[in-house]
Amino acid sequence: MAQCVQSVQEFIQDSFVPLVAALCSEEAERLTRKNSLSFAELVKPFCRLTSEVHMRDPNNQLHIIKNLKIAVNNIITHPPQPGAIRKLLNDVVSVSQPAEGLVANVITAGDYDLNISDRSVKASVPWYNNWKETLMELNTSTFYSATTPWFESYRECFLQSMPASDHEFLNHYVACMLVVSSSEPEPVEQFLKLSQEQHRIQHSNEYLYPKWFIPNTLKYYVLLHDVSTGEEQRADSIYEEMKQRYGTQGCYLLKINSRVSNRGTDEQIPDPWSQYLQKNTIQNQDCYEDYPYTVISNKNTDHLISDGLDSEIKDGLSNNFKTHPLQLDHPSGSLDSTDYVKATASLQDSKKSNSGTPHGACLTLTDHDRIRQFIQEFTFRGLLPHIEKTIRQLNDQLISRKGLSRSLFSATKKWFSGSKVPEKSINELKNTSGLLYPPEAPELQIRKMADLCFLVQHYELAYSCYHTAKKDFLNDQAMLYAAGALEMAAVSAFLQPGAPRPYPAHYMETAIQTYRDICKNMVLAERCVLLSAEILKSQSKYSEAAALLIRLTSEDSDLRSALLLEQAAHCFINMRSPMVRKFAFHMILAGHRFSKAGQKKHALRCYCQAMQVYKGKGWSLAEDHINFTIGRQSFTLRQLDNAVSAFRHILINDSKQPPAQQGAFLREYLYVYKNVTQLSPDGPLPQLPLPYINSSATRVFFGHDRRPAEGEKQAATHVSLDQEYDSESSQQWKELEEQVVSVINKGVIPSNFQPTQFCLNRYSDNSRFPLAVIEEPITVEVSFRNPLKVPLLLTDLSLLWKFQPKDFHAKHDGEAKELGTCDDDMIGTEAIAEFLINSEETKVARLKLFPHQTGELHILGVVYNLGTVQGAVTLDGIDPSIGLQTGKFVSNGLSVRGRQDLEIQGPRLNNTKEEKTSIKYGPDRRLDPIITEEMPLLEVFFINFPTGLLCGEIRKAYVEFVNVSKCPLTALKVVSKHPEFFTFGGNTAVLTPLSPSASENCSAYKTVVTDPTSVHTALLSSASSVDFGVGTGGQPEVINVPLPDAVLLPGASVQLPMWLRGPDEEGVHEINFLFYYESIKRHSKMCHRVLRHTAVICTSRSLHIRATVCRSNALEDEEGRGGNMLVFVDVENINTSETGVKEFHIVQVSSNSKHWKLQKSVNISEDKDTKLASRERAKLCFKAVRCKNSEENYTFADIVFGNEQIISSASPCADFFFQSLSSEFKRTHVQSHTHASQRAVKQSFDETVRLIQRCSEVDLNIVVLWKAYVVEDNKQLILEGQHHVALNTVGKEAFSFPQKQGFKKILGNSDWEDLEQELPEMVLLKFFRSENTPVPARPTPEQLSNLIKTSLHYPESFNHSFHQKSLCLVPVTLLLSNCSQAVVDVMIDLRHKTTSPEALEIHGSFTWLGQTQYKLQLKSQEVYSLQLKACFVHTGVYNLGTPRVFAKLADQVTLFETSQQNSMPALIIINNI
Repeated sequence: MAQCVQSVQEFIQDSFVPLVAALCSEEAERLTRKNSLSFAELVKPFCRLTSEVHMRDPNNQLHIIKNLKIAVNNIITHPPQPGAIRKLLNDVVSVSQPAEGLVANVITAGDYDLNISDRSVKASVPWYNNWKETLMELNTSTFYSATTPWFESYRECFLQSMPASDHEFLNHYVACMLVVSSSEPEPVEQFLKLSQEQHRIQHSNEYLYPKWFIPNTLKYYVLLHDVSTGEEQRADSIYEEMKQRYGTQGCYLLKINSRVSNRGTDEQIPDPWSQYLQKNTIQNQDCYEDYPYTVISNKNTDHLISDGLDSEIKDGLSNNFKTHPLQLDHPSGSLDSTDYVKATASLQDSKKSNSGTPHGACLTLTDHDRIRQFIQEFTFRGLLPHIEKTIRQLNDQLISRKGLSRSLFSATKKWFSGSKVPEKSINELKNTSGLLYPPEAPELQIRKMADLCFLVQHYELAYSCYHTAKKDFLNDQAMLYAAGALEMAAVSAFLQPGAPRPYPAHYMETAIQTYRDICKNMVLAERCVLLSAEILKSQSKYSEAAALLIRLTSEDSDLRSALLLEQAAHCFINMRSPMVRKFAFHMILAGHRFSKAGQKKHALRCYCQAMQVYKGKGWSLAEDHINFTIGRQSFTLRQLDNAVSAFRHILINDSKQPPAQQGAFLREYLYVYKNVTQLSPDGPLPQLPLPYINSSATRVFFGHDRRPAEGEKQAATHVSLDQEYDSESSQQWKELEEQVVSVINKGVIPSNFQPTQFCLNRYSDNSRFPLAVIEEPITVEVSFRNPLKVPLLLTDLSLLWKFQPKDFHAKHDGEAKELGTCDDDMIGTEAIAEFLINSEETKVARLKLFPHQTGELHILGVVYNLGTVQGAVTLDGIDPSIGLQTGKFVSNGLSVRGRQDLEIQGPRLNNTKEEKTSIKYGPDRRLDPIITEEMPLLEVFFINFPTGLLCGEIRKAYVEFVNVSKCPLTALKVVSKHPEFFTFGGNTAVLTPLSPSASENCSAYKTVVTDPTSVHTALLSSASSVDFGVGTGGQPEVINVPLPDAVLLPGASVQLPMWLRGPDEEGVHEINFLFYYESIKRHSKMCHRVLRHTAVICTSRSLHIRATVCRSNALEDEEGRGGNMLVFVDVENINTSETGVKEFHIVQVSSNSKHWKLQKSVNISEDKDTKLASRERAKLCFKAVRCKNSEENYTFADIVFGNEQIISSASPCADFFFQSLSSEFKRTHVQSHTHASQRAVKQSFDETVRLIQRCSEVDLNIVVLWKAYVVEDNKQLILEGQHHVALNTVGKEAFSFPQKQGFKKILGNSDWEDLEQELPEMVLLKFFRSENTPVPARPTPEQLSNLIKTSLHYPESFNHSFHQKSLCLVPVTLLLSNCSQAVVDVMIDLRHKTTSPEALEIHGSFTWLGQTQYKLQLKSQEVYSLQLKACFVHTGVYNLGTPRVFAKLADQVTLFETSQQNSMPALIIINNI
């Protein structure tokens, strides 16, 4: 139980006090009414004696009475009605509420921190620290535990209002005060009248109430004298007469009203009556006689939330909780609803009026002392002597009647020492509750004596008498009398000083069971429980006390059950090991019964206290029930904010309720919310709990939606909200934009550069304020989630924003417009009329804003009407949401308007030490865009853009650029990581129209009809790389778009041709285009804009080309200089038949170089056209010579195999060549740049190496142009394409497609295809040299052997007559060609290296005549002719290639000297004639 203000002894003593009746004359009543008090009320504050009282028991032993209190009441002849008692108890509990504004009392019990008694106590109890010490403090202190003043008020009022009964005398009057005023004409006669009136009330059969203790009631005569108006002498004389008539012990003169009531209020007199008068007792019968109590049954009363709901909802609510044990009954038939609230209010008003009236206005402190002295005199001289005398008389009567010796005390031993007869069980006893004893029955006399002893605190004697009476009653089976004796015997045993015997709890158990089950008297059973529970609590027997309290809960009284359940809950929390969950459960039960009893505030308090335990423990159904009840009770009490909060909790938690229940909860919530908003219609919009918003998933998109494709016209993909975020792709776009900005700003990225972000999300960089353009929409995608199992309907859904106009060129800014949802001239707001979210669905809404002014925009949240869909409850297992997908949704008319804020937490900062050690978050500004001035807006369309190409295929498409804004745009550029994929044509493209034949064949190339005589011979042309954007020093990835006049006016459009070339690698390719453009007018915020496009191209295999270049032995050319080379081209058709390619035709092979050119084809083939079917391979051989001119221009040499020459130096052929050249240059530049530091250290040494390396380098690029014949839908199409091979090193094989070449070189193409099919997962291991490894200082032998090229000139056959001359001398010319750019020292050694017999047999025996060694010095590119003579002795075939040639650079030591190898054997035939 909760802690009480009084101890249990004080509580029991104050519950049973001697009753004194007061009978006043009208004049005496008038005197007391001057103080707004009746006589009984006047003396009430002074009825407790401040000193000890002595009396003697029947054995003449002195007995001390401490702290005695008496009760003086007006005589009321009609017993109180049960209904009036019930109403009184209801009112007492209702007006006693927890104190407001005090510090909350937090009791820690285990893992729970409980705010007990709702701010009614001031301290906390740490149960887990020292439970024993704490328990003692709880038992002994009023400071550390929760108090329940409403329960104490109820208990006090209940005990005082108990009607007197015949089986006990505790509520019977012991004495009667007769009060007469001294101002009456004949006071003595008035006393006589009052005495006769009292005698008539007590002894005539006319009045059954009140009850009197003994026939000879003590009469005490009180003369009341008004000091302010009466004559004191007359009062004294009357008092003297009274003393003579009634004796000095039987009368008293009480002087009051010492001051005039209208005196000034400067003297403050205390008012001790207010605390007693506020406790409205049953003695104020006149308050209730005029208002007979009936149970209110107002079925038409508007109550709770039901009045706002339609019949369907009412049915739903009643059905939902029909079987729930804690269901709130509709209070139409209970003490509840508006009438009760009004009654309580009127009672409180009367209390206020009473408390507002000053009591005792005519009384001074002296008068207070006189009244206190009067009560003491009455008690000492009148009441106690009378009681002592009565006890002696009763004792003597009992002794004489029972034949007992001496006194009752001596007999007690005999009674207890004899053999005990076992008591019969309560179930075995007959129901004799109707048995009545006559008033003079000895059993009643014993009971009467026991009650008198109990009233004067003589508990030992009282216990003996009760015990005796109990036996007699049980023998007579008078169960009502026996139960009363058992009850008081137990209490007497407990109150005996020194506790000679333990508290007989079983007496109380038997008494309670008898009262309840046999006598059917719940009032007496309740008194037993209240007394016994308090006694058990004082002994720390909380478990037994709780069981006792719970046992008395029943359906006949909700108020009693609620109070007892609440006390039982407090017992559980006060146990040694607090049972917190039992506390919570019984608080729920108590709250339920409080609610049925109409005590809404107490019900709400109980549920709130229980919620502390259930909250957050995963008991969602219990939480839902508690919150639902709290919401309803709060709404009834007009605590609308609390009601909204409680219903909100039901909805936002992951509810496990069935859909029907959730729908009911939601409708209740909407109804409550509607009431709240109606109270303050002009207030701020409330925050709605549904649906959930995942703020971090909010995406913001700037710009118009993407246009759909129109036939062959395809819009640029750009960015849309339908695309998933890809960090890798985002980084690529950022790098492309940085690349083009760097080019625009001459290689430097500005410090204020901000990458363009069209779509902001949780992954993007949101640390800066995003930029939006005026008159362009801003789309905010909000992610909603419906946690309920019923659909939600949002109507009129739009964004909530704040805008501050700013002119970025002016100094002064406008004022911020707060929440301007209707201010469409600044920001246009698009609203979604209906937005349905099905049960447990996550759905995104895209809301748009249209800014019409520049400034700073802040998107705050969303605003909408929250409602439900009619008939949204699942019936017969059919989900109604299936039918809600299309058409308009029917709302049930219940919706509330509110808002939800979009609060996005930025990324956690983790850069500095301080940020790592603390939790700090950066800003997220995706919802705070800056609206900038007008900017141009570009749209790009692609016409005839292919989706599939062969590798190397050339296709012509068109690009349309449209300016859809009101500003002209300029500086249009496109940047891509794959510039080799496309071209807009060089500077010469517009000037050179296509040839007629090309137009007829729809060729992408510029072609010219060739002369039949020029077959297999090179046709020359030249072009500058500057014309094709290569060699300008800029980045090749950034390409200017050749707009006419370099400006695109508003609304204008232009179509430009675009040539595409299929990537060399087969597969699916994503190629990103970034279009960059600027406004003609410079802006402070936004410098440029970009448009993105991603082209997806699927390429399939076509041709694979391998090429090798080697030096030719033939040294003569047009100028007689050396340097001819042979180029071998190996072309293989690796296309699979899936693409429908019938065959490939090699139509032309072109070379592009600054230093070399193809001269002619040396293929021995009569067929002009080279055809390749699937898996076929062709070998081509060409002769290459040095170019005449040494300018910067590239020389293009075309060797045509067909009838038309493709001009390789024009667009698009030259464009793709130069782009592949630049990408190749970029790749080699990166590799060579790695070791720049090492080369700087060994500069001179490395220059020598470089000179030698150059001898083996060749700068020759081969372009193979082809046509493919494709059969598709019974039509033959001709596809065109080109492949590039870059020949850099003499003798080293080069490939058109460099990847995977290692395996292909080893395995061959056919084996490579098989390997690819067998091992699709196989990855080629690549080994990289680390960056710090130096370049090899010594050139390779292969490089050194290319310093000098040698060639022997001699007759192939030589006829000689050996008969005439035995020695045959043949002149041989040795040509030495210096291939390097430096002076070379050459040494020729003619001696045979090998002299073994085998070698002589192979080479034959011949001798060089003349010098055996020559030392020469050749200048750069010099060709030197050395005349030699070979001597033969007989016929045969000889190899003249025996001279060994050594070379070194002239200014170096012999470190690099090595033998020069001949390219092939030099065979000569010597014939004899």
